This record gives sequence, C-alpha cells and structure tokens, in this order.
Amino acid sequence: MIRQPSRHCTVELQAIPARIGHVRGIVSAQLRHWHLDALIDPASLGVTELLANVHRHARPSKQCTVELCVLLDQLTVSVHDLDPRLPRLRTADSWETSGRGLALIAALSESWGVRPHAPGKVVWFTLPALATAPEGARALRTHWDTAPLEEAGTDPRPRNRSARVG
Repeated sequence: MIRQPSRHCTVELQAIPARIGHVRGIVSAQLRHWHLDALIDPASLGVTELLANVHRHARPSKQCTVELCVLLDQLTVSVHDLDPRLPRLRTADSWETSGRGLALIAALSESWGVRPHAPGKVVWFTLPALATAPEGARALRTHWDTAPLEEAGTDPRPRNRSARVG
C-alpha cells in the first residue's frame, strides 16, 4: 500500500553560512509544530552537516532544497543539490578537522544514503519519529548542548508545503 506523507515541508535556499542558520530555525520550528521536539537536535545537526557539504563542495551552484517528511513513524530529512558528483564516506584520521560530515550523519541516523536525482543528487537520512529521542540522538544532544548508498523503497516526495529562504 502506498501512503501519502502525513507531514511534509520543503525549504529552498542558497547554501551559504547565513542561510544555514535560518534553515536550522525552520527545521526546529517545524518539528516543534509536529510535536517531534525530541528530533530537533539530531535533525538540525544533520541538516547543518549536509548544507555545509553543499556550501563546500557543490558546483556549479549552491542552490539546494531541504525536505522534511514524516511517514510511517519515520522522519526523512533530505538535501537535493545541483551537483551530480556523489559524496563518499571518508574515514577521518583523529587529526583531520574536516571530512566527518557523512560519518556523523551515519552515526546519528537510523539510515542514510545518496542517490542521483537529475540534475544533481539527493543525500538523505532518517530518524525514528518517536515520542522520545533515540539513544544516539540523546547522546549527541547532550554532547552538543555546550557548543548504504542506495535508498530502500520509493521516494515519498509530494509537494504540499514549501518555504523559500532568500
């Protein structure tokens, strides 16, 4: 049975540092509105990492779309950019100061992946949409308070709510 998303939000933006902070606020407000407060920290952290990757690596444009979708008790967060090059999960040495974004996404999420999506790609991750935060998300929230490459299933992405960040 194919079901429509019970909750969906889309934000289009240029992935520049000033806009990334605005999107974090939008993600937080939307999840609060959906009564998914426990997912605010891990979702915001994941969105920040994915948008930072777009800012650092995407060519020819920093234009991207962030989507939040709750379906069957699962939150899927995805970022679609215009660069067709697929990212790689790197093993970061303890001395490296960058290159850990996808490893962080893998650690905080239930599942994640990358897929080509003309004219670029989509990087996505999922979190269980539970009343309480998953163990990993609770640990990350506590830590951060002071400061599979294929998608399983279909792409539940109808457009029913959108925002644009200039």
